[in-house]
Amino acid sequence: MTHTVYYAASSIDGYIADEKHSLDWLLTRDNDGAGPMGYDTFIAGVGAIVMGSNTYQWLLDHDPGNWPYDMPAWVVTHREFPAWDGKDIRFTSMPVPELHAEMAAAAGGKDLWVVGGGDLAGQFADHGLLDEIVVCYAPVTLGGGAPVLPRRLELKPLELAMNGELACARYAIVRG
Repeated sequence: MTHTVYYAASSIDGYIADEKHSLDWLLTRDNDGAGPMGYDTFIAGVGAIVMGSNTYQWLLDHDPGNWPYDMPAWVVTHREFPAWDGKDIRFTSMPVPELHAEMAAAAGGKDLWVVGGGDLAGQFADHGLLDEIVVCYAPVTLGGGAPVLPRRLELKPLELAMNGELACARYAIVRG
């Protein structure tokens, strides 16, 4: 069964990027991609991804020659962006329920990943289309920036683990 998952890293004070959209605070952290709630294990189960324009811009700015995903990707935006040659990247401003249905059809039974940002994940949650949240907390405070999820949601803890320097938690969205 396809699940929609928001998988993100966060500072312990709840930010996914600092006020300058930097992830420098995260990129130097020790963790194991194949370890508990690690990226390698997670991405193997993902069939389609979606991200906001700030996340896409970050990828363009920091590694423009290397698109890191093999599955279909949607970028929710009203801006014009270049695409990576030969990669299945779709720019859209369609309503979230239509986008979710299109992604699920393309995912081949695998999970959907809301890559970022937090407001985009919140939009999926607003429509009852977000099933889980996985957050790996880095031992740092940022004091401001992009919040991990700017919504009030009730969550049910499913799993807790340490992965290198990261304290990881997986939650189900409580509906109703």
